[in-house]
Amino acid sequence: MSELKIDIVSDVVCPWCFIGKRRLEAALHGLRAERPDVVPTLRWLPYFLNPDTPEEGEPYRPFLERKFGGPEKLAQIWTQITEAGRTAGIEFAFERIEVRANTLRAHRLIHRAQKTGNADALVERLFAAQFLNGENVGDAGVLARLAGECGEDEPAVLAYLHSEEDADEVRALAEHGQRMGITGVPFFVLAGRPGIGGAQPPEVLLDALRQSLNAP
Repeated sequence: MSELKIDIVSDVVCPWCFIGKRRLEAALHGLRAERPDVVPTLRWLPYFLNPDTPEEGEPYRPFLERKFGGPEKLAQIWTQITEAGRTAGIEFAFERIEVRANTLRAHRLIHRAQKTGNADALVERLFAAQFLNGENVGDAGVLARLAGECGEDEPAVLAYLHSEEDADEVRALAEHGQRMGITGVPFFVLAGRPGIGGAQPPEVLLDALRQSLNAP
């Protein structure tokens, strides 16, 4: 068997990152059909889409209207994302989201999970909580519950989130991505080499995976 390491730089409040996750899964399904000997190993790395977000968060829609130039422009953007999401099996519910979340705790939770195992199920729950259910993914209680659904000890996770453990390490990982030149997400680092940016179609991602396997 041959291991293929895939680093995904993303933020859990980035809708295109949710789409990118689903499209990567489709690409990996295609790769398994071609190369059943390849075992992909995924690692999720932090990116702060809105690094100035207050720790407690702030109202979601007013911020986006200011960022994108008003309600009409925001509606156009949401329509575009919603249509792209449906092609990946995602039904975005932007109208349910009330809080623009600070994602440091969410990234710390992912980091904690990856110390001992795979964080894919947790990441899926985080995206679903944000974009399908409109939950505040900056809230420690919400995050601890999601981790509990993945088999973690909920009280232990809650204590961890109320501490500052791993906060500096997570910030350093995000800064390292910026030093690599990553200015947008999702971004995929394949086999240790800067790979491909954006929520590319599955066939584009599959081709990039093939190329990474064939690289010297």
